[in-house]
Amino acid sequence: MRRSSTFARQVLLVRVGRRDGDQISGTDLVLPEHRVDRQHRRYGFDRRGITLDRAEIEAVAPVSPVLGPTAGVDESPAMAIPLLPGARTPARRMKFALVNACTLASLVLGINAIFVAMNGQTRIAALLLIACVAFDGLDGALARKFGVASPFGAQMDSLADMCSFGLAAPVVVYASLAGSAPTGAAAVAAALVASCAAIRLARFNVSPKDGRFFCGVPTTMAAAVLALGVAIGLPLPATVQIGGVALLAFAMVSSFPYAKLARLVKLPPWLWLAPAVGALVDIRLTFALVVVGYLVSGPLLWLHQRRTA
Repeated sequence: MRRSSTFARQVLLVRVGRRDGDQISGTDLVLPEHRVDRQHRRYGFDRRGITLDRAEIEAVAPVSPVLGPTAGVDESPAMAIPLLPGARTPARRMKFALVNACTLASLVLGINAIFVAMNGQTRIAALLLIACVAFDGLDGALARKFGVASPFGAQMDSLADMCSFGLAAPVVVYASLAGSAPTGAAAVAAALVASCAAIRLARFNVSPKDGRFFCGVPTTMAAAVLALGVAIGLPLPATVQIGGVALLAFAMVSSFPYAKLARLVKLPPWLWLAPAVGALVDIRLTFALVVVGYLVSGPLLWLHQRRTA
């Protein structure tokens, strides 16, 4: 016990430096000279000094209980993930470029919709948003048809959707409500759309996909509804419009199942007769009824699934 405690005291008194003109390496430690004379007289050590190895010092050095053992850094080179999986033929590269060009077109149209809305031309901005929706659907359809779907394309599509439908759509709605609704209420409604769109896109990226239903209203459809509402000019009070925008925003992050467009197209033709005739009579009223019917279909399907489960 006496020898071990003496060795511990020697560890606490060491320093790195030169001795007798020799360079001491980073792994060697030397006791100060005024301590060496005292120690070699008492314990009979060599007068040339006491050289301790780093391993011996670490064996007796105290370790903080807060700090855990440090793991070694993996310095192996990272594997590069190809942007286009599969054969990289010129034909597939051209198809891949065409698909991503559609995604970029949706992004550019969304940015221009913001610029146009800032100049007060809200209907033109709404038409640009509708074009965004068209290009967003086109890039996915082309990717599946050409067989060039990739993780890169999925991430790029999500970022473009956030710009076009999570930012441009709220800006267009806010610009359309300017002057007719309180500024604070319009700003809150626009912020709700942006926030819920971000949550909806993030959840879609990490959730398992259902081939039949959406979990919540997709951002593309919500942006299309907002854009069409601005384009046709719904004759509704400002408070009702703000309430509808907030309801649509919350529907995006809900857990209600909503039918995909592919299932809606397969509905019997006679079901499409009433909306078609109604659009010829009063397109605004028909549009409002269709949107309300689609929003109500989610809770009804949810109740039906719970009863049959």
